[in-house]
Amino acid sequence: MPIEFTSQMIFWGAALTLLCVVASVLSRRVGAPLLLVFLVLGMLAGEDGLGKISFDDTGLAFMLGSVALAIIILDGGMGARRDTFRVSLSPALSLATLGVLITAGITGTAAHWILGLPWLESLLIGAIVGSTDAAAVFGLLRAAGLQLKQRTGATLEIESGSNDPMAIFLTITLVELLAAGGSAPGWGVIADFVRQMGLGLAIGAAGGYGLAVLLRRLPLPVSLYPLMALAGGMSVFGLTNLWGGSGFLAIYLVGAMLGNTSLPYAKDIHRFQDGMAWLSQIGMFLMLGLLINPSHLLAIFLPAISIALTLILIARPAAVWLSLLPFHFPWREQLFISWCGLRGAVPIILALFPSLAGLELSETYFELAFFVVLISLLLQGWTIAPVARWLRLEVPPALEEPEHLMLKIPDDQEKELLVYQAVQGSSAIGMRGRHLPLSGGAQLAGIVRQGMLLTDWREQKLLPEDYVLVLASHGSTTTLGRMFAPSASRDYLESSTFFGEFVIKPDALLAELAQLYFFEVPENLKATTVAAFINRQFHQKPVVGDRVKLGDVQFVVKKLEGERIAAVGLKLN
Repeated sequence: MPIEFTSQMIFWGAALTLLCVVASVLSRRVGAPLLLVFLVLGMLAGEDGLGKISFDDTGLAFMLGSVALAIIILDGGMGARRDTFRVSLSPALSLATLGVLITAGITGTAAHWILGLPWLESLLIGAIVGSTDAAAVFGLLRAAGLQLKQRTGATLEIESGSNDPMAIFLTITLVELLAAGGSAPGWGVIADFVRQMGLGLAIGAAGGYGLAVLLRRLPLPVSLYPLMALAGGMSVFGLTNLWGGSGFLAIYLVGAMLGNTSLPYAKDIHRFQDGMAWLSQIGMFLMLGLLINPSHLLAIFLPAISIALTLILIARPAAVWLSLLPFHFPWREQLFISWCGLRGAVPIILALFPSLAGLELSETYFELAFFVVLISLLLQGWTIAPVARWLRLEVPPALEEPEHLMLKIPDDQEKELLVYQAVQGSSAIGMRGRHLPLSGGAQLAGIVRQGMLLTDWREQKLLPEDYVLVLASHGSTTTLGRMFAPSASRDYLESSTFFGEFVIKPDALLAELAQLYFFEVPENLKATTVAAFINRQFHQKPVVGDRVKLGDVQFVVKKLEGERIAAVGLKLN
């Protein structure tokens, strides 16, 4: 019997995972949020659904959900780029702390009025649904092929990856207060918060540095580098929790440090971690779908919708406005960040805390959190991409290195054999082999067409689907990638359309440009440079895509070098 039960569990687990992977193709075509698909499939497989699978082990769900969430946050940290911290670290941290407090407070107040619950129970509901989901937001944006302005995208990315510790702290604190009979928290709560955040920062930073050193110095088989990165991150997560710190903050820092460090086989590490994050999301949402009984949701349908709409339309916008007030964000970006307060797995995992503590109304907390996540995925998840385009926050995609094969040649010259595919729309199409603009000592080694190495490849023009073999020095892939990367697919994101017909120097005076392009400049701005004018509008922190109108022209930031504007597009209205 145990063997048969184990076999059934393996079959159903693998079959549901396979179904989720296949369903992801359909969800992209119809624009449905992928996490919603996973959640619905879990519900259909559950006790009230077609699968009739009974699962109600709260402890096991919490353990597996915590592990999955840690893996997802590690992946989010590895995707955070160091240059995004310039404009977004402070506002993101404000959203991740003050924003969560405001969101929890307003949502908790709404729960108090709507449900008639005591204040502590109501605030617990607000704390449970207080954090946003990075994986959900960026999964939807990537599926839609969107690239946001750096200020907006980086703020959402850092906030979503770092606001979980605050929501977890608030939830645990309120659960402990309710378990203790609602006695006044006192200064111990503040000390506990400082301890959790401090230990999370310290252990995460130390663990990330130590793990990066080990990955660089240990001579491991190639396949073990990704496994070591994952195991090291999870070890830091577990150790931080054991010592009373915030494990989620620690593992995010580990991911951020690994993602911004030059590591051997970094691409393999990223690919493996991305796959593990997807597996974690699928498993977590399937499991959470199994936990819920849809028939029980009918009893709380109206109050749950009211709380969800209050969270989406009032609490989140108020939190964003107050949190970003000192940072002078443009109103379009504030509006989009407000709409991107997508709820995912974290609220459902946090809703398990009351059950583990044996509190009354634990089932109500879980069902409310589940319903809020469902409404958020339906309402916000389905509209994030159209709202981003409506608010004109999309920028031409940065050149991403196209997929290619790499064989490292073990010698003192650090040479690599690179294999690129010539894809339709790339600048390499139509070039003769000998005309490819190789640099940095790179050499063309051959062209493969339909599985055959061409003998006269120097004179052959590249066709779509050809494979190009290049012998290059280590680090030349960025330069080579420019030739083989496909161009932007949307006309309005073409460089000349988005940035304007002319490129001007950032140190050009407005008065001089006014004479050349025939537009009016106020007297007090004539001696001002274009860069100074743009910097003043964006409080010294412009990003690519920022635009300022002056008379009949628009100045658009086209290129940055560090914190300095390097090129500006001029667009005639």
